[in-house]
Amino acid sequence: MKIKNLHDWQLSVADAKQIQNRLAGQVSRRSEPIEPRFVGGVDISAPDSAGMARSAAVVVSYPELEIAEIETAEGKLNFPYIPGLLSFREVPLILAALGQLSIEPDLIMVDGHGIAHPRRFGIASHLGLLLEIPTLGCAKSRLCGNHSPVPSKAGAFSELTDNGEVIGAVLRSKVGVRPIYISIGHRIDLLTAIQRVMNCCRNYRLPEPSRLAHLAASGRYTTIPASRTLDQFQSKSLWT
Repeated sequence: MKIKNLHDWQLSVADAKQIQNRLAGQVSRRSEPIEPRFVGGVDISAPDSAGMARSAAVVVSYPELEIAEIETAEGKLNFPYIPGLLSFREVPLILAALGQLSIEPDLIMVDGHGIAHPRRFGIASHLGLLLEIPTLGCAKSRLCGNHSPVPSKAGAFSELTDNGEVIGAVLRSKVGVRPIYISIGHRIDLLTAIQRVMNCCRNYRLPEPSRLAHLAASGRYTTIPASRTLDQFQSKSLWT
C-alpha cells in the first residue's frame, strides 16, 4: 500500500489548519463504479500516561464480513489533542498499521469524520487523499452541523447540514441505539457511504470493520498479531 507524501508532520496548529484548507479542495465526493471485495476499518486506542497508543487496521471480505487480516502498530502521539485536528495526531500511527496490510482494501471506514468538519477535511478525508483509496467517516459523535431527529427505524437517517451545505448523515444503524455520523471521506458519495455502512452492520451500532478495529486497537480482540512500532513502519519505503 503506497502512501502519498502530502506534507510534513512536524507542524504548528496554524500550519495544520492551512493544510486542511488547501487539501479540502482535492477531496472527491463522487463514487467510482466498483463493487468492493474487501472493506477496511481503522481505529486507535486512547494513549497511556506516556502518550503511547495502539492503532489497528482490519480488513473484512465484502459482503460476507469475514475477517481477512488484522494489523496493529504502537507508537507515541506527538501532536496535541485539538478538536478538528485529529488527523495530525492519529494518522501517522494509523498509517503504520495500514502499511503492514498484505490485502489492500477497496474502501476504508474511519472512526472519525470526513467532510463533516469545519474545514471540510477531517481524518477520513485526510486518509483518503494520502492513500488514494475510497474512504468514509463513521463517527460516534458530532463535530459540527445540525440535523433533525432521526427516526427510530434501522437504516433511517437525517441530513447533517452546516451553513446550508449537506456535510453528512446521522444514521440509525440499529433500533434502540444512538445514531452514528456518516460523511464522505474521499472518492465516495454520501448515499453510497450510507449503504456501505448499513451493509456492514451486524446487530451492533457500528459496522463490522469499525467495530473490529476498535476491539483490536483496545487489545480486546484475541487473535491480533504482535504490534509493530511506528519507528519500524517509518523505516520502510512506503511513501511516494
